[in-house]
Amino acid sequence: MPRVKKAAAKSPPEPKRQAAQMLGLSAESRAAAFLMAKGYRIVARRYKTPVGEIDLVAQRLGTVVFVEVKARASLDAAAESVSLRQRARIVDAAQHWLATHPKAAGLPLRFDVILIAPGCLPRHIAAAFDASD
Repeated sequence: MPRVKKAAAKSPPEPKRQAAQMLGLSAESRAAAFLMAKGYRIVARRYKTPVGEIDLVAQRLGTVVFVEVKARASLDAAAESVSLRQRARIVDAAQHWLATHPKAAGLPLRFDVILIAPGCLPRHIAAAFDASD
């Protein structure tokens, strides 16, 4: 009888990584609720593409908004953590999203950032960067 290889068991995520994932999910949920309170419709959450992930895709008044959510100990630290490399990754992922959602391709686009810190209201930076950054 031939031997069947068993799939290697995945090791559980490290506690620090697991805590960071939970913080990220919580921050994204807070950001989504904040946007909905401002009249945005959440179109997608944690949209994964081969080139990266978009935290939130929202729409308001005919504009498609790609949102990066950053949670840190302070709002300033969160703002400083949006790197040029991340911006490029988000733009690439947005292009992928648009390719798979042709109805949105002709709509105005915007790239926003929402900053999350303990004890603070979320800070929404509309048009934080554009595709040419």
